[in-house]
Amino acid sequence: MLKKKHPIEILIAQGEHQQLDFKFEVNDCKKIARTLSAFANTDGGRLLIGVKDNGHITGIQGDEEYYMIEAAANRHTTPCVSFSARRWDLNGKSVLEVYVAPGADKPYLAPDKDDRYRAYIRVADENKLADEVLLMSWTKQGNPAGTLLRLSRPVEKLFGYLDTHPSIHLRRFCRLAHIRHSTAQNILSDLIAIGSLRYVIDEHGTRYERILS
Repeated sequence: MLKKKHPIEILIAQGEHQQLDFKFEVNDCKKIARTLSAFANTDGGRLLIGVKDNGHITGIQGDEEYYMIEAAANRHTTPCVSFSARRWDLNGKSVLEVYVAPGADKPYLAPDKDDRYRAYIRVADENKLADEVLLMSWTKQGNPAGTLLRLSRPVEKLFGYLDTHPSIHLRRFCRLAHIRHSTAQNILSDLIAIGSLRYVIDEHGTRYERILS
Protein backbone atom coordinates (compact mmCIF):
# COMPACT_ATOMS: atom_id res chain seq x y z
CA MET A 1 0.00 0.00 0.00
CA LEU A 2 1.39 3.39 -1.02
CA LYS A 3 1.96 5.87 1.77
CA LYS A 4 -0.24 8.94 1.43
CA LYS A 5 1.82 12.06 0.80
CA HIS A 6 1.82 14.84 3.35
CA PRO A 7 0.12 18.08 2.13
CA ILE A 8 3.45 19.93 2.43
CA GLU A 9 5.23 17.28 0.35
CA ILE A 10 2.59 17.73 -2.36
CA LEU A 11 3.19 21.49 -2.40
CA ILE A 12 6.98 21.14 -2.41
CA ALA A 13 6.78 18.74 -5.36
CA GLN A 14 5.31 21.58 -7.45
CA GLY A 15 8.48 23.66 -7.08
CA GLU A 16 8.42 27.42 -6.73
CA HIS A 17 6.03 29.20 -9.07
CA GLN A 18 3.77 32.24 -9.27
CA GLN A 19 1.68 31.15 -6.29
CA LEU A 20 4.30 29.30 -4.26
CA ASP A 21 7.54 30.48 -2.65
CA PHE A 22 10.00 28.64 -0.41
CA LYS A 23 11.91 30.38 2.36
CA PHE A 24 14.69 28.78 4.38
CA GLU A 25 14.08 31.40 7.08
CA VAL A 26 12.67 34.90 7.53
CA ASN A 27 15.16 37.45 8.84
CA ASP A 28 14.10 40.61 7.01
CA CYS A 29 10.56 41.94 7.51
CA LYS A 30 10.80 44.44 4.66
CA LYS A 31 12.00 41.84 2.17
CA ILE A 32 9.22 39.41 3.05
CA ALA A 33 6.73 42.32 2.85
CA ARG A 34 7.56 42.56 -0.87
CA THR A 35 6.50 38.94 -1.33
CA LEU A 36 3.26 39.57 0.57
CA SER A 37 2.62 42.61 -1.64
CA ALA A 38 3.31 40.61 -4.80
CA PHE A 39 0.95 37.80 -3.83
CA ALA A 40 -1.84 40.20 -2.82
CA ASN A 41 -1.47 42.23 -6.04
CA THR A 42 -1.49 39.17 -8.30
CA ASP A 43 -3.27 35.83 -7.79
CA GLY A 44 -2.51 35.18 -4.14
CA GLY A 45 -0.09 32.49 -3.04
CA ARG A 46 1.64 30.48 -0.35
CA LEU A 47 4.91 30.84 1.48
CA LEU A 48 6.49 27.69 2.91
CA ILE A 49 8.97 28.72 5.59
CA GLY A 50 11.54 26.18 6.65
CA VAL A 51 12.05 24.93 3.10
CA LYS A 52 15.12 25.62 0.93
CA ASP A 53 14.89 26.66 -2.73
CA ASN A 54 15.68 23.07 -3.75
CA GLY A 55 12.72 21.76 -1.76
CA HIS A 56 14.78 20.37 1.13
CA ILE A 57 12.94 20.72 4.45
CA THR A 58 15.07 22.30 7.14
CA GLY A 59 12.27 23.27 9.49
CA ILE A 60 11.81 26.28 11.74
CA GLN A 61 12.49 26.81 15.41
CA GLY A 62 9.79 28.29 17.63
CA ASP A 63 7.38 31.04 16.61
CA GLU A 64 9.89 33.68 15.48
CA GLU A 65 9.05 33.24 11.78
CA TYR A 66 5.34 33.79 12.41
CA TYR A 67 6.03 37.02 14.29
CA MET A 68 8.28 38.22 11.46
CA ILE A 69 5.48 37.59 8.93
CA GLU A 70 3.01 39.38 11.21
CA ALA A 71 5.34 42.37 11.52
CA ALA A 72 5.89 42.45 7.75
CA ALA A 73 2.15 42.44 7.06
CA ASN A 74 1.14 44.92 9.75
CA ARG A 75 4.06 47.35 9.71
CA HIS A 76 5.54 47.18 6.23
CA THR A 77 2.64 46.79 3.81
CA THR A 78 0.04 49.42 3.03
CA PRO A 79 -2.79 48.69 3.11
CA CYS A 80 -2.01 45.80 5.45
CA VAL A 81 -1.92 42.44 3.69
CA SER A 82 -4.14 39.84 5.35
CA PHE A 83 -2.77 36.33 5.73
CA SER A 84 -3.46 33.03 7.42
CA ALA A 85 -0.83 30.66 8.78
CA ARG A 86 -0.59 27.02 9.73
CA ARG A 87 2.27 25.08 11.24
CA TRP A 88 2.85 21.58 9.88
CA ASP A 89 5.00 18.85 11.46
CA LEU A 90 6.77 16.50 9.06
CA ASN A 91 9.45 13.96 9.92
CA GLY A 92 10.29 15.73 13.14
CA LYS A 93 10.55 19.17 11.51
CA SER A 94 8.11 22.09 11.42
CA VAL A 95 7.13 24.05 8.31
CA LEU A 96 5.12 27.26 8.50
CA GLU A 97 2.61 27.64 5.65
CA VAL A 98 1.48 31.24 5.07
CA TYR A 99 -1.42 31.88 2.70
CA VAL A 100 -2.17 35.26 1.11
CA ALA A 101 -5.40 35.67 -0.86
CA PRO A 102 -5.67 37.97 -3.90
CA GLY A 103 -6.27 41.42 -2.45
CA ALA A 104 -9.39 43.54 -2.93
CA ASP A 105 -7.68 46.91 -2.25
CA LYS A 106 -4.87 46.97 -4.81
CA PRO A 107 -2.24 48.23 -4.96
CA TYR A 108 -0.57 46.80 -1.85
CA LEU A 109 2.75 48.58 -1.29
CA ALA A 110 5.95 47.44 0.40
CA PRO A 111 9.32 49.14 0.88
CA ASP A 112 12.05 48.68 -1.71
CA LYS A 113 15.76 48.61 -0.79
CA ASP A 114 15.69 52.39 -0.39
CA ASP A 115 12.56 52.33 1.80
CA ARG A 116 10.36 53.76 -0.94
CA TYR A 117 6.95 52.12 -0.92
CA ARG A 118 6.26 50.41 -4.24
CA ALA A 119 3.72 47.92 -5.63
CA TYR A 120 4.99 44.46 -6.52
CA ILE A 121 3.49 41.68 -8.60
CA ARG A 122 4.34 38.01 -8.85
CA VAL A 123 5.82 36.82 -12.15
CA ALA A 124 6.71 33.12 -12.25
CA ASP A 125 8.77 32.69 -9.05
CA GLU A 126 9.90 36.32 -8.78
CA ASN A 127 8.60 39.57 -7.32
CA LYS A 128 8.67 42.43 -9.83
CA LEU A 129 7.60 46.07 -9.70
CA ALA A 130 4.16 46.81 -11.12
CA ASP A 131 4.35 49.12 -14.13
CA GLU A 132 2.48 52.39 -14.67
CA VAL A 133 -0.31 50.83 -16.76
CA LEU A 134 -1.18 48.35 -14.04
CA LEU A 135 -1.03 51.00 -11.31
CA MET A 136 -3.39 53.20 -13.32
CA SER A 137 -5.80 50.33 -13.90
CA TRP A 138 -5.99 49.58 -10.15
CA THR A 139 -6.76 53.23 -9.42
CA LYS A 140 -9.54 53.19 -12.00
CA GLN A 141 -10.97 49.92 -10.67
CA GLY A 142 -11.17 51.51 -7.23
CA ASN A 143 -13.04 54.56 -8.55
CA PRO A 144 -16.68 54.39 -7.33
CA ALA A 145 -17.77 56.26 -10.47
CA GLY A 146 -16.33 53.52 -12.68
CA THR A 147 -14.40 53.95 -15.91
CA LEU A 148 -15.85 55.53 -19.03
CA LEU A 149 -14.17 54.27 -22.19
CA ARG A 150 -14.77 56.02 -25.48
CA LEU A 151 -14.56 53.80 -28.56
CA SER A 152 -11.97 56.02 -30.22
CA ARG A 153 -9.97 55.31 -33.36
CA PRO A 154 -6.93 54.09 -31.35
CA VAL A 155 -9.18 51.63 -29.49
CA GLU A 156 -10.63 50.41 -32.79
CA LYS A 157 -7.10 49.94 -34.17
CA LEU A 158 -6.09 48.06 -31.03
CA PHE A 159 -9.06 45.68 -31.19
CA GLY A 160 -8.54 45.20 -34.90
CA TYR A 161 -4.92 44.23 -34.28
CA LEU A 162 -5.88 41.84 -31.48
CA ASP A 163 -8.42 40.17 -33.79
CA THR A 164 -5.47 38.74 -35.73
CA HIS A 165 -2.66 38.76 -33.15
CA PRO A 166 -2.56 37.12 -29.71
CA SER A 167 -1.13 40.14 -27.88
CA ILE A 168 0.44 43.58 -28.22
CA HIS A 169 3.23 45.53 -26.51
CA LEU A 170 2.89 49.16 -25.45
CA ARG A 171 5.39 50.43 -28.02
CA ARG A 172 3.69 48.51 -30.80
CA PHE A 173 0.34 50.05 -29.82
CA CYS A 174 1.86 53.55 -29.91
CA ARG A 175 3.18 52.99 -33.43
CA LEU A 176 0.01 51.28 -34.62
CA ALA A 177 -2.32 54.05 -33.43
CA HIS A 178 0.12 56.96 -33.86
CA ILE A 179 -0.39 58.08 -30.26
CA ARG A 180 1.80 59.19 -27.40
CA HIS A 181 3.15 56.81 -24.80
CA SER A 182 0.99 58.42 -22.07
CA THR A 183 -2.16 58.17 -24.22
CA ALA A 184 -1.49 54.49 -24.91
CA GLN A 185 -0.96 53.84 -21.19
CA ASN A 186 -4.27 55.53 -20.38
CA ILE A 187 -6.19 53.48 -22.96
CA LEU A 188 -4.63 50.18 -21.92
CA SER A 189 -5.28 50.87 -18.23
CA ASP A 190 -8.93 51.70 -19.04
CA LEU A 191 -9.32 48.40 -20.87
CA ILE A 192 -7.73 46.42 -18.02
CA ALA A 193 -9.95 48.23 -15.50
CA ILE A 194 -13.15 47.26 -17.35
CA GLY A 195 -11.98 43.69 -17.92
CA SER A 196 -11.42 43.84 -21.67
CA LEU A 197 -7.66 43.25 -21.51
CA ARG A 198 -5.27 41.28 -19.35
CA TYR A 199 -1.56 41.81 -18.93
CA VAL A 200 1.04 39.07 -19.35
CA ILE A 201 4.69 39.42 -18.36
CA ASP A 202 7.45 37.22 -19.76
CA GLU A 203 11.11 37.47 -20.73
CA HIS A 204 10.16 39.88 -23.53
CA GLY A 205 8.40 42.33 -21.21
CA THR A 206 4.74 43.19 -20.65
CA ARG A 207 2.16 42.48 -23.33
CA TYR A 208 -1.60 42.79 -23.40
CA GLU A 209 -4.16 40.20 -24.45
CA ARG A 210 -7.84 40.62 -25.20
CA ILE A 211 -10.34 38.93 -22.88
CA LEU A 212 -13.18 37.48 -24.91
CA SER A 213 -16.52 37.14 -23.13
